Amino acid sequence: MIRLLEANAKLEAAVAAQAEEIARLKNLKGRPQIKPSGMEKGTDPGAGAAPGEGTTKKQRRRRQRKLGQPKSARLIVDDDHVVPFTPEPGWRFKGYKLYTVQDLVIEVRVTRYWRPFYLTPEGKVVVAPLPEEVNGHFGANLLRYLLSQHYQCRVTMPLLRQQLGDFGMLISAGQISNLLTKGHDDFHAEKAAVKRAGLETARWISVDDTTARHLGCNGIITQIGDDRFTSFDTVEHKNRLMFLMTLRGEFKDYVINDAALVYLHEQDASAALIDLVMAHEGKAFADEDAWTDHLIATGITAPKAVRLASEAAVAGSLDHHGLVKDAVIVSDGAGQFNVFLHALCWIHAERLINRLITVTDAQRAAVGLVRLLIWWLYRDLKLYRSSPSAQAKASLRARFDRVFGRTTGFADLDDALTRLKERKAELLVVLDRPEVPLNTNGSEQEIRDPVTIRKISGGTRSEDGRQCRDTFLSLKKTCQKNAISFWTYLGDRLGIAANTVARLPDIIRRRAVPAAA
Repeated sequence: MIRLLEANAKLEAAVAAQAEEIARLKNLKGRPQIKPSGMEKGTDPGAGAAPGEGTTKKQRRRRQRKLGQPKSARLIVDDDHVVPFTPEPGWRFKGYKLYTVQDLVIEVRVTRYWRPFYLTPEGKVVVAPLPEEVNGHFGANLLRYLLSQHYQCRVTMPLLRQQLGDFGMLISAGQISNLLTKGHDDFHAEKAAVKRAGLETARWISVDDTTARHLGCNGIITQIGDDRFTSFDTVEHKNRLMFLMTLRGEFKDYVINDAALVYLHEQDASAALIDLVMAHEGKAFADEDAWTDHLIATGITAPKAVRLASEAAVAGSLDHHGLVKDAVIVSDGAGQFNVFLHALCWIHAERLINRLITVTDAQRAAVGLVRLLIWWLYRDLKLYRSSPSAQAKASLRARFDRVFGRTTGFADLDDALTRLKERKAELLVVLDRPEVPLNTNGSEQEIRDPVTIRKISGGTRSEDGRQCRDTFLSLKKTCQKNAISFWTYLGDRLGIAANTVARLPDIIRRRAVPAAA
């Protein structure tokens, strides 16, 4: 599989090079080379700091050396050995110099249980039961290893089988697949509880999505999370209703309440539709079938009206169950995410300017100046998050109007500035809610995990496989955000090292920041 991917990448590069050469020979314009804006790093208050003041790995190691803390101080020593040595006459003993060696021991352990069985006078065979910790022909340590390798280290099933065979273990591909995808109801339940706890207590959530293959068809995997939790959910379509249903999680009901009314007004629904929906205010419908029957009985059958009414009822369900509440949704600007209180990622917004194709020196100068002004404004917004004040808020609002209200004479640039100015409220949410991030960098980084798995392993071929992919990626990311080793977490949940990791939903709730008065 890896060789095929490498060969395919080489062929794509060769085709692209040939296309560039043909364009050059025909005196045509080549594909524009658009570099990343560098807006986030370029506006980092730590950029350009003196050595030892930043947060890079090299600088952290330098600080550790200054404090006299070697890395080996964090290790748990299993064995101590005194090196034999014969001193010369007259030498004085001054102590020991420590030298630490780390090693890894991997071995296959096979336990055989001799189960006595008896024949009763009635002719019935009675066999001694297995110990409680025995659950199938493969132990908890193997399951822990497989889950860690596949979902954390992205090792494919064929490679896992080859690896275990090299270790001397007899196991088939089907058995590995079953261990990775079946019998994980407790993990699925904790993942659902993590998502619910996060959405109940979140002050903001950052979202993103990417394609995901399932049962031979293209689907969508949506990432939802903040600095405490992450949830991945695979759905069939990319639209606003599906996103709202993803937020709703394990709940399946549709509720008509004040939140549904507010949603219909926010989406500019017609007065006739609002009257039809709100005529049944206070009602709840158990599932999609009951809701569909209600729509037909009410006379709401037009596709757009059905979609808006369903979105409103799901929004009512979210409010009914206490999910999202007043949380800000930070996104890259995709339409399906633009619900409730929405904030637009500044990095994605600035790309409208960065991607402009300039021809003359005057156009390049105009774009360069505007980008510089945006960077300065962005840097000051980052500083405002750490130290908000009423004076700074008013100043930043005025600066926004000056930067995005400019007229440069470059039509494409002026059009982009106008479009961004129209989204002023979404770009300046941070002025009223300083805890909200200015970008979706966290979501962009987290969504790489399912993308990498898609490239390496393709898609999932069963509902169990899809659910396990979503569950274990979510739990792994949530553990990372809470400084918990995923290996330790798996060991605790599988009973190898019990009572070492608290329930993740409890950790998320403890870390919740109360809303400002």
